[in-house]
Amino acid sequence: MSATGWFRDLLTGSTRGPAAVRNTGTWPRTALALPFIGMALVIGLDYLSTLEVTVEPALTAVPALAAIVSRRVWYPILTGLLAEVAAFAMAAYNHVLGESVHSATVFAIALVTAISWVSATLRVRQEQALADAQLVAEIARRVLLRAVPDRVGSVRAAVHYAAAAAHARIGGDLYEVVNTRHGVRAVVGDVRGKGLGAVETAAAVLGAFREAAHQEPALDKVAGWLAVSLDRALQEHDHPGVEEEFVTLVLIGVGPDGTAQIVNCGHPAPLLLTAEGAVRPLELAETVPPLGVLDPADVAPPVLSVPFAPGDRVLLFTDGVIEARDRAGRFYPLAERLPGCAGGGPVEVLDQLHADVVRHVGRPLGDDAAMLLLQYEPTAQPGQQLPHQNGRLARQ
Repeated sequence: MSATGWFRDLLTGSTRGPAAVRNTGTWPRTALALPFIGMALVIGLDYLSTLEVTVEPALTAVPALAAIVSRRVWYPILTGLLAEVAAFAMAAYNHVLGESVHSATVFAIALVTAISWVSATLRVRQEQALADAQLVAEIARRVLLRAVPDRVGSVRAAVHYAAAAAHARIGGDLYEVVNTRHGVRAVVGDVRGKGLGAVETAAAVLGAFREAAHQEPALDKVAGWLAVSLDRALQEHDHPGVEEEFVTLVLIGVGPDGTAQIVNCGHPAPLLLTAEGAVRPLELAETVPPLGVLDPADVAPPVLSVPFAPGDRVLLFTDGVIEARDRAGRFYPLAERLPGCAGGGPVEVLDQLHADVVRHVGRPLGDDAAMLLLQYEPTAQPGQQLPHQNGRLARQ
């Protein structure tokens, strides 16, 4: 670290934790000079003033400013001591050392310095507690919502997740992509609940999916497995509002031959973006309620089969995206905006989409928003034939 950086950290302080969860405050570093500028202004005003009134009491603002602009608890004490020295110098210059105004100023500076020190100490402790909570939340998020690799089997994948509670970095949306002997399988869901209970429910659903996706050949049976696990988890949970929790989700499986199967349980329909740029929702003729509404034995959702061609993309998302409103109350038109954000790979597409949603809303999103993009790009061994985008066979 450079000498400048060391001095900067000495004055501003630092919070433990990774950069992603570090709280560095909102004041610029140049604001550290405010107490000294204020002190200089008071001294200069007193020196230049020809009135019989002293401005010495204004020095009480110096330690208060120090507590605001710095996160070092000793900074208000240092500026308070300097303010006391300045007060005595001003009183001696004005010949008011024995006056009550000087005594009151000295006492007020000491009192404000003590209050500022306590305030700075409490603030630093609160910031540290928040940083620790953010670190724990970040670790929990990485365990619960694992990073999605760029390639999973025959598809390229990317995910973008933004929690409405910015400090928590985790919410009720869930996603996962796994490569199984049955092909690539993915899930995107939304827990209708709040707080820690929603996180517990999401963890139960994801844990069940990671097991069922490998064990169940049929995608509708995977949904049934998730329903059983969710019902058991809700019965085991004991927190307010658990009786109102349910999960909307969509399951997709992409087989080795490029045929995609989709199961939807009360969730917004995925969007298919073909290699030619056409967009259409992958809606099922029959709708089923979210998991947690029906008895697990009655969960038997229909399966939609869709043939994929190389380059086709499917976007799975939660309602935090399509229910994002602008200041006029208009919902974000995802299907209309998707083609304009389709340049680049899956990661770039989701980055462009998220930026477009934020521009549409004009402020931070008020709900959790998750997007998962799968792009069908099968690989083949030499001599193996793959379907071409126009339906013909291409040899690699």
